[in-house]
Amino acid sequence: MCTNHHHKLGSDNKDLQEIEKQVDRRAFLKKTSLGLGALALGSLLGADKMFAGIGKDSSPEDILKSYNKNRLGLPHHLPKAKRIIYLFQSGGPSQMDLFDYKPKLTDMFGKELPDSVMSGQRLTGMSGNQSTLPIAPSTFNFKQYGESRAWVSDAMPYLSEVVDDLCFIKGMQTDQINHTPAITFMQTGNQLPGRPSIGSWLSYGLGSDNENLPTFITLVSKNGKGQPLKASLWGNGFLPTEHQGVQFRSGKDPVLYLSDPENYDGQDRRDMLDYLGDLNDLQKDAYGDPEIQARMSQYEMAFKMQTSVPEVSDLSDESDSTFEMYGKDSRDPGTYAANCLMARKLLEKGVKFVQLYHQGWDQHNYCPGGVKSQSQKTDQPTAALIKDLKQRGMLDDTLVVWGGEFGRTVYSQGQLTKENYGRDHHPKAFTMWMAGAGVKPGFSYGETDDFSYNVVKDPVHVHDFHATLLHLFGVDHERLTFKHQGRRYRLTDVHGNVVKSLLT
Repeated sequence: MCTNHHHKLGSDNKDLQEIEKQVDRRAFLKKTSLGLGALALGSLLGADKMFAGIGKDSSPEDILKSYNKNRLGLPHHLPKAKRIIYLFQSGGPSQMDLFDYKPKLTDMFGKELPDSVMSGQRLTGMSGNQSTLPIAPSTFNFKQYGESRAWVSDAMPYLSEVVDDLCFIKGMQTDQINHTPAITFMQTGNQLPGRPSIGSWLSYGLGSDNENLPTFITLVSKNGKGQPLKASLWGNGFLPTEHQGVQFRSGKDPVLYLSDPENYDGQDRRDMLDYLGDLNDLQKDAYGDPEIQARMSQYEMAFKMQTSVPEVSDLSDESDSTFEMYGKDSRDPGTYAANCLMARKLLEKGVKFVQLYHQGWDQHNYCPGGVKSQSQKTDQPTAALIKDLKQRGMLDDTLVVWGGEFGRTVYSQGQLTKENYGRDHHPKAFTMWMAGAGVKPGFSYGETDDFSYNVVKDPVHVHDFHATLLHLFGVDHERLTFKHQGRRYRLTDVHGNVVKSLLT
């Protein structure tokens, strides 16, 4: 097989000869500063290169001018965040059993939830037909921690150690009351599947900080039970396919179809890709389909990942003290703890967006036991991740997000006893938190009523949360758009406001 990439694709057909000339011109451009590689250079530069030559006394305007803005003109303003880990707790964690302390409920055990509190809000079919909706105070004990005096239940003893690094959002609200549309809404800004995920939008808008790994990687806790998670949650939607999230799995092959087939040594892989690239270039010129180039980009990334993925997925070089900090499960690949440790390592390799999904927070029946079980799996590694990023100097420009798709009801679904209760879905008031780049540490924003049922101060809608997240990356959510089927779309659709009170 010929090893010269720029070989001649000779043909006697005049139409193909014209296409060949275009291929030759493109090869010339690739060798010069006029090529597509130069146009995309700005999106590949890390913050250290962007800030080269900027002095300590430089104004934010001067720093922003120093950026090599990419083809979309991003970033729009000076970013605080360079990368993100999103710890998605699938199922809807119970805010009043973890962070939203409601002491007045203790004396209201078993009493009917007042109609004035419910205000005609929609209930699910699982509890909407109950003859009674008895109030269920939390069985967990709450204390205040840190200089911020944040309330945390005894279900989260490790997280209580890092509350001064956290920014709690206690007035979160969503439009969706059932799992699948609510999770899809939180991850894509729309209840219906098919829209780009948050990570895909950031990949499209800001590009990559590395050449050997995807910009957007997803990790899912193994052996998860509960609502199913679909690949559309980390999909690219109508954006070019190279911006979709790539799922890393535990086991021998972290990425499916990446390893060479049996008995193939891969020596001519580079030649094969070069010839395939020439053929795809011809097809792109003939049909003008941009997805052809996107597919070639994926082939090239897969080629690079054959060496980069085994290296980054190997945690054997981590110290015993690091494993001890994250907990015993961190030695078991695919667990939440191991994925938290993997997420930190991926960030160190230049991955921009790492999404962790952990199932099991859907406690309709035995809520106290369910919350305790999930907390035991997630509390220590979550706190360890914050500590680890901080001690490595990474928390200053890394955004960490924790939360689910909605909250839980104050009333019990099913039978209520002193030791047990269930909680149904509740979209109108729940808690999330952020930490790191650009958010106020040791801060609590928003307030719910005495029943953790309605937001009475500073509500934050999902669209507002997305707008704020993009803002931290230097992106104006109203200006990051993509034209699809005649309309310009964005993550926040036609909604959303940046919650500036959350920002430093």
